[in-house]
Amino acid sequence: MADHDRPGRPRPIERLAAFTALAALPGALTTLIVGAVMNWAALVATVAALLVGVTAGWHAVSHRGMRRAMAGLGMVLALALLVAVAFLSDFSLPRFAVILVLAALSTTAARVALRRREGSVAAAGRPAAKPVRPVLLMNPKSGGGKVGQFRLPDECRRRGIKAVLLKPGEDLRELAEEAVARGADAIGMAGGDGSQAIVAEVAARHGIPHVVVPTGTRNHLALDLGLDRDDVVGALDAFVDGVERRIDLATINGRVFVNNASLGLYGRLVQSPQYRDAKLKTAAETLPDLLGPDAVPPDLRFIGPDGAPHSTATVILVSNGPYQLDRLEGHGTRERMDSGRLGVVTLTIRDAAEAVRFTTLQAAGRVRRFPGWHEWTAERFEVRSGGPVAVGVDGEALTLEPPIVFATLPGALRLRLPRHAVGLSPARRAVHLLSRSTVADLAAVFLGRPADRQQPADETR
Repeated sequence: MADHDRPGRPRPIERLAAFTALAALPGALTTLIVGAVMNWAALVATVAALLVGVTAGWHAVSHRGMRRAMAGLGMVLALALLVAVAFLSDFSLPRFAVILVLAALSTTAARVALRRREGSVAAAGRPAAKPVRPVLLMNPKSGGGKVGQFRLPDECRRRGIKAVLLKPGEDLRELAEEAVARGADAIGMAGGDGSQAIVAEVAARHGIPHVVVPTGTRNHLALDLGLDRDDVVGALDAFVDGVERRIDLATINGRVFVNNASLGLYGRLVQSPQYRDAKLKTAAETLPDLLGPDAVPPDLRFIGPDGAPHSTATVILVSNGPYQLDRLEGHGTRERMDSGRLGVVTLTIRDAAEAVRFTTLQAAGRVRRFPGWHEWTAERFEVRSGGPVAVGVDGEALTLEPPIVFATLPGALRLRLPRHAVGLSPARRAVHLLSRSTVADLAAVFLGRPADRQQPADETR
């Protein structure tokens, strides 16, 4: 590959194209508003159609596969609406032509600006050679017995994968280390997210690929990797017909986790043995002690995003890559796990009135509007306390001695996915109006910034 074709700082023509893509849309909107200011119903409809059409066009030129098809369909429907409204409202034909030209210019310029950046993403997840000695570790109790339900040992034998069943009393980490010592050149885990983290840590330390087989109860990691959580057997295809990419791992006091760690309210709740099987009942019995008038605020001291010290928080959520959160429960999904950043969310509820307000916003999916809600990203985050801290890590209850130190391990894990996997998290698959990711990419090109690491799942779009 020639030097000028390698992903790096944008060329002048790409920067000019990015500026054109970003500037042409406001130009089209201005032309539209000037021509339709006396017809407000038509104005609202045409503005909406123009925004959706251009945004869908940006997605269509910067993505592939199903996402490109969906964006193309959205662009066609928006154009049809724009034309229909223009004719019904007797819109000026020359002005309408100018709007269409500016919209097309914005879409075409976006393609020029993002072409190399898209190529650098695609290059990050290439087909991987079939491993010679693949091993799959299995927890037969995970997910209510999915290993037996889907006959995974038999399916492994058909594919030439060595199956190792975790027996009662055995240490999963030791089994993984033993498999690597015996020559495994790819290792997978059929189990929940806590088990995935253990095996992923071993795989990362030895530099071999890891395969996620979703036999856990919730399988949040598989969800954010774009795996079909119901296609357990299909996940095995990653060993024989897979693509490889790198994702980050995160640590809490040196222990690897793949999803998130919760302190405060949720950290206390998961300590209850009844929580996993009866979340609502356990929460109802525990919350009065944690949020009632006589409750003592958690001793959780940290530095906020503005550099100011904080002495408490009702909830602290630290994740391996930032989550998109509209509600606190379930922890949302992540657009990417290769940003080299932790996602940090803190929630502080000080009294009953604030609890009611937060509950209302939570029900409406608007938690970000709560004054005590803060979220940011960091490479490192530390929480101090006067005593041991209850923590929920990937759904498992732990008690850790302070300080609690979180860190990111950028690109630490070689990950294999089946070629047929969607490869996109729900957050990444969602097409948002004026998508922050596309706008941010265009702005980065215009400012001359090098292509950063995108969510490699985009290679399979």
